[in-house]
Amino acid sequence: MTGQNAGKLNLLERTLPEGLLVDAAWMERHGYSTSLRSQYVAAGWLTQPARGTYKRPRGDLTWEKAVVSLQTLLGAGLAVGGRTALDLQGYSHYLAASGPSVIHLYGAAPPPGWLAKLPLPQTFRFHKAQTLFRALPEKPDLQDGTLRQVQAAAEWTLTVSTPERALLEMLDELPGRESFHQADMLMEGLSALSPRRLQLLLADCRSVKVKRLFFWFAARHPHAWVKQIDRNAVDLGTGKRSLVKGGRLDPDLLITVPDDLDAPV
Repeated sequence: MTGQNAGKLNLLERTLPEGLLVDAAWMERHGYSTSLRSQYVAAGWLTQPARGTYKRPRGDLTWEKAVVSLQTLLGAGLAVGGRTALDLQGYSHYLAASGPSVIHLYGAAPPPGWLAKLPLPQTFRFHKAQTLFRALPEKPDLQDGTLRQVQAAAEWTLTVSTPERALLEMLDELPGRESFHQADMLMEGLSALSPRRLQLLLADCRSVKVKRLFFWFAARHPHAWVKQIDRNAVDLGTGKRSLVKGGRLDPDLLITVPDDLDAPV
């Protein structure tokens, strides 16, 4: 190996932390040509978890490290949200010992195609954040108060939705991809939410379904913060919404909900 290539390898070891991964575009921007990358792979200095991706051989690849790589090294503008964000912040009653099976990612643009091809047991599901909320910035911004960082993947942190935003994101998945029972159990445990943040998010939310579901679950679990939210300041739309086939119509919020939610499980 030439001295120049040896120097570039040393630089790569400083700029690409063990366990994280980058794509071919990142390598090109940092001066690593296709032929040089091939040499590194052949020599065992780099591995390719999926075509077009590269990582150093040490350090197991996990979904957390894949997302950290997107958020930090690759600047993908994605945040972990919905059910996954609630899981990470300790609110899930249903999280398996192996961790979540679906990772919900929110942003303005979907993640690169190689993410779905990584040898990981989890599935990644992308949601366009601006579809649910009007005022969210195109890039995740910790200053807007709807995101926070949580510890994940050893020394790394993940940018995730706050519990308030994650709750509304999860309700958006009802009834097709989340169940009323799971949402009900989660809502029961959300006793310390910020009413100010919820008020802002509800005012900004585009979905009448999500807002009505929020107030329906809030009525079932009247935590102290519920009384501090001004329902009259939230646009709940007009007319009925049929959410559950064969369900009962809630006369207050005009949504159909399961008849058997309180039945023994």
